[in-house]
Amino acid sequence: MTVATQQLLLRLPDELARRLRQQVPARGRSAFVQRLLEQALAPEGGDNDPLYQAALEVERDQRLTAEMAEWDGTLADGLEA
Repeated sequence: MTVATQQLLLRLPDELARRLRQQVPARGRSAFVQRLLEQALAPEGGDNDPLYQAALEVERDQRLTAEMAEWDGTLADGLEA
């Protein structure tokens, strides 16, 4: 099965474009950019994003939430109003 693709025109700073050409072979640049984008962009819907899931777990952790609430009470310690 062949995946549909699109050709995109990207503008990069000269130095970055030079480094890309120097370090990534011409026939591997599309795959290189694809891998970077897949790692950097959240999946559609965003619910499967690992950082989002980690944030949800932190919010659900009642022990951690209680500890963070204790720290909130010390935020202004030693500061004059």
